Amino acid sequence: MSRTETPPVADEASRPAPPDASGALGWLRLLGVVVGLELAQRVRSVAWYVLLGVVAIVVGGVITVLFLSLQGYQRDLGGAIFAMTIFLVMLVTSLVTPAPSGNAINGDRDGGTLASTQVTQVTASQLVLGKVLGSWIASLGFLAVCTPFMLASAMLGGLRWEAVLVAIPIVVLEIGVISAIGVGLSGLIRRPVLSTVVSYLVVALFSVGTLIGFGVATIAFQTEEERQEISWDYDEQTGNATCVETDRTYTTVVARPDRVWWMLAANPYVILADAIPPHFGGDSYPDDVFGQIGLGVRGLQEPPHVESCADYDPMGGYQGDSPREIYERTVPSWFVGLGIHVALAAAAVWGAIAAVRAPARRLAPGSRIA
Repeated sequence: MSRTETPPVADEASRPAPPDASGALGWLRLLGVVVGLELAQRVRSVAWYVLLGVVAIVVGGVITVLFLSLQGYQRDLGGAIFAMTIFLVMLVTSLVTPAPSGNAINGDRDGGTLASTQVTQVTASQLVLGKVLGSWIASLGFLAVCTPFMLASAMLGGLRWEAVLVAIPIVVLEIGVISAIGVGLSGLIRRPVLSTVVSYLVVALFSVGTLIGFGVATIAFQTEEERQEISWDYDEQTGNATCVETDRTYTTVVARPDRVWWMLAANPYVILADAIPPHFGGDSYPDDVFGQIGLGVRGLQEPPHVESCADYDPMGGYQGDSPREIYERTVPSWFVGLGIHVALAAAAVWGAIAAVRAPARRLAPGSRIA
């Protein structure tokens, strides 16, 4: 006759203790768990690798066309290709990152997996920050697939290393800002589709809305000014032209971009261009794309110039301020725009942490609780 033996019951003291969540190391350990889960959820998707491949092909095609077009015309070809690569990376990440980050929290809520995480030792701050870091790291893959094109631009010559050392950290930070805004909105807004759309609208506001707002505001703030007319006396014997100020005046409409130039400070592309120190050529004009964009934005800070004979030498040549003088006497704005981005991202993350904190005091109608 067989006898069934009951397996011994483990003593409570011999059971493994749960991971310690107290202290800084325990807090970071649980944060790392959330980041790992977020990355595993993204990386195991075949669509993610397909998207990275498509980005590499598109960027590579654009860079190849640029190389073939500028070869023989652009002296510093490496610098031009690097600038185009950096701008393409910012464009791609701003178009792709809001899609996965915009439903990082409310997507888990609809799928019923958020509640199972909230009942663990993971706090609301660890949950939200872990998703932000996971989305940030995953989005850096677009920068990684474009690294070969940056290395190729360095081999072509004309690339300034100070531009590389400034541009890449700013792009990395901007990718993190977009990820944080998307994750934050996904915690604040219950519907995944709505939070994703709002994330895209915020990105569009920074990239395109600032340009539209600047153009409209420039037209709105234009003024009428009365100016003195100048004329030129041409000497046929010497071939010189002499400037003469007349008693006649005329009225003209003048645009005032100097009153609204600050609207461009929040544009991510302006931030990138303005943050990189320019290199001036022999004609006191920037010889790279970043410096030219930065000079154009800095020049908008200048009030409208009233033309007079003092702007010309006795030979009739223009002797106004050089581009380098204009750049040096105007103020940089990149840190203001970057501060606006970081502050908005921090506010979105803080709001998401407050929204996912459990137990919740109030829930919106129709909210899923398990």
